[in-house]
Amino acid sequence: MANQINKVAVLGSGVMGSAIAAHLANAGIPSYLLDIVPKELTADETAKGLTLASPTVRNRIVNAGLDSAKKARPAAFYSSSFASLVTVGNFDDNLGWVKDVDWIVEVVVERLDIKQALLKKVDAIRKAGTIVSSNTSGIPIASIKEGLSEDFRKHFLGTHFFNPPRYMRLLEIIPTAETLPEVVQAMSEFGERMLGKGIVYCKDRPNFIANRVGVFAMMAAMRAMLEGNYTIEEVDQMTGPATGKPKSATFRTGDIVGIDTLVHVANNLYDAVPDDEMRATFVVPDFIKKMVENKMLGDKTKQGFYKKGDRHLQGQAREGDGHLAKSILTLDYNTLQYRERQKGKFASIEAGKNIESLPERLKMLTYANDRAGEFIWKTTSAILLYAANRIPEISDDIVNVDKAMRWGFNWQLGPFEMWDAIGVEE
Repeated sequence: MANQINKVAVLGSGVMGSAIAAHLANAGIPSYLLDIVPKELTADETAKGLTLASPTVRNRIVNAGLDSAKKARPAAFYSSSFASLVTVGNFDDNLGWVKDVDWIVEVVVERLDIKQALLKKVDAIRKAGTIVSSNTSGIPIASIKEGLSEDFRKHFLGTHFFNPPRYMRLLEIIPTAETLPEVVQAMSEFGERMLGKGIVYCKDRPNFIANRVGVFAMMAAMRAMLEGNYTIEEVDQMTGPATGKPKSATFRTGDIVGIDTLVHVANNLYDAVPDDEMRATFVVPDFIKKMVENKMLGDKTKQGFYKKGDRHLQGQAREGDGHLAKSILTLDYNTLQYRERQKGKFASIEAGKNIESLPERLKMLTYANDRAGEFIWKTTSAILLYAANRIPEISDDIVNVDKAMRWGFNWQLGPFEMWDAIGVEE
């Protein structure tokens, strides 16, 4: 393989950057993990007599990122001993290390000016022929490379991992018009053979393939919920395993990802796709805007669409003080108050439990004559049409779209496979 990748520089030690470094270590690939130098001392550092020139202070941010990866659950490292393959440093003192690597992956904050400023410094240091990529999910790849050298531009592309990288199979590869074919091939082979990824080729369009279709699906479900007066639990019943989606369904996924992140992506998409025929779907509902204002952001703030609460025990083994146990509470989006979870009662969903074949079950649910059938038809048909209308905007073929949704969102069937199951003519 040309452009053999034996060592990597990961620029940015946040959740994604540190997790990419960990996954490289799992594959036996050593990496440099770099981040910014702090501008202020913490109270603890001041008490210890440290200064901004102290090495431990200068690497505080990157060390915190690596520590988070070591403690991550599910585990980012296959074995804690693999962390020794990650060497930490900072942009001010150690950026010169990029001269020694075969691939540089930028994973800093989602701001074009910050990415460009950092990569301009990288361009002046890297050896010719070194592959450089950005892990951005929302900034056009072509805009990031503007003003950089010809050799840099020829060896630059997007490599969009899904979190957590050790477990999510999808790796979206986004070449630009200037990216050399051999660079695309090298990254694809490395991602597949060394990192165990499923490779999907994307066009340089907003949010590429998986997030473009996946966020549309989530927002379409929310709109259908409000229009049909369904509850949050009912939506998750209908958009989870019953229809071939993961247990986290729609709203639990939102809590895991972070509701502020979901809002950010939806707003970015709305701004970036003025000609999208379904652009209005990306308008964030008012109740979600209020949730963000109230710091109800999901798992990171311990309350989102769901939260853990206490319930009184009756006639059961008692925990804690003998009176309370933990239960999962659900948000009432009309009042923004939490209440006991209430499972929806849908005859079609219950009947579907007896149908082992997902294509047969999906077809039955889509045409069911109850409230579940109405919701599933409305949202599924919207997703299928939306995916079809994105060809050739985001991909030249339907195969990449189906792979992206299976590998990136853990759908058992991609949109076009769902279409076949339901019946194209029908």
